[in-house]
Amino acid sequence: MANTSTRTLRLLSLLQTHRFWPGGELADRLGVSPRTLRRDVDRLRELGYPVDAQRGVDGGYQLAPGAALPPLVIDDEEAVALAVGLQTAAQGAVEGVAEASVRVLAKVVQVMPVRLRHRVEALRAMTVAAEWRGGPPPSGDVDPEALTTAALACRDAERVRFSYVAAGGPRTERHVEPHRLVRLGRRWYLVAYDLDRADWRTFRVDRLSDVHGTGARFRPRELPAADAAEYVRQRLGALMPRQYRVEIVAYAATDLVRQRVGRWCTVEDGEREDECQVRLTADSLEWPVMLLSGLGAEFRVLGPPELRERVRELGGRFGRATDGERGGERGGERG
Repeated sequence: MANTSTRTLRLLSLLQTHRFWPGGELADRLGVSPRTLRRDVDRLRELGYPVDAQRGVDGGYQLAPGAALPPLVIDDEEAVALAVGLQTAAQGAVEGVAEASVRVLAKVVQVMPVRLRHRVEALRAMTVAAEWRGGPPPSGDVDPEALTTAALACRDAERVRFSYVAAGGPRTERHVEPHRLVRLGRRWYLVAYDLDRADWRTFRVDRLSDVHGTGARFRPRELPAADAAEYVRQRLGALMPRQYRVEIVAYAATDLVRQRVGRWCTVEDGEREDECQVRLTADSLEWPVMLLSGLGAEFRVLGPPELRERVRELGGRFGRATDGERGGERGGERG
């Protein structure tokens, strides 16, 4: 009976790849006869999984969408990735789903094997969430294994080694004392003391590879900032100095504007109920222009002068586009 149950779970895992499986190939994968495969498929259907069957020489099986959500079979790496995504959503990175994410995360962690649960709980304890108001940092592909290994090392005060590729630089080998993980927007950072450089550093987790603990413990050092999130913000601010302080009056209710763009700006009440003040800093004009286009309301640019000129230029360009005029035929401009 145990062998049958194991085989059924293996069949379900294969079907959940969403591909069409020829009957012969699927039976070979499971090491069973076509007749046994049909019985296993019927067993899945009894459990509520809608399996489509195609008969004939080219026949096979495929898992179809169902009316209800049956249990899923996922591997270790997928389980950790799911927990990481749920934790990110639970910390407010995705609006409107935080409460549901907390509930689902609790269910997922509860049924995880102990070895995976320790990794996810370490990640939850060692991660600091932070907001970035200069525009959303681009996301990077993060290896869940690297992320949870770093989290465990932070929790256990264990020195780690890894390969790292800085922006525009060569691959280097690092030996560090990890402090905390910081999730800034859609990007993850590791704050650590670099032993070879004798100084604190921030490392983008999507640029880490071959992360492994050394077994050597250390006494935590004092971080030169109020917390890890503030240290990352300071480091990024030093690398990308802010050039523009943007001030805008939006002619819409404060709550509405805050819902649309409040994650990246400061939105405060205006002198009237139907207007509000929007402020942000940016290292280029492209992000404020994109933000203004998403306001969905009338607005007035108070500063800086460069942004007013940029908005005026774009307004003229879009106006000419609707008039059917070519850029470059008016005032010597090029579109």
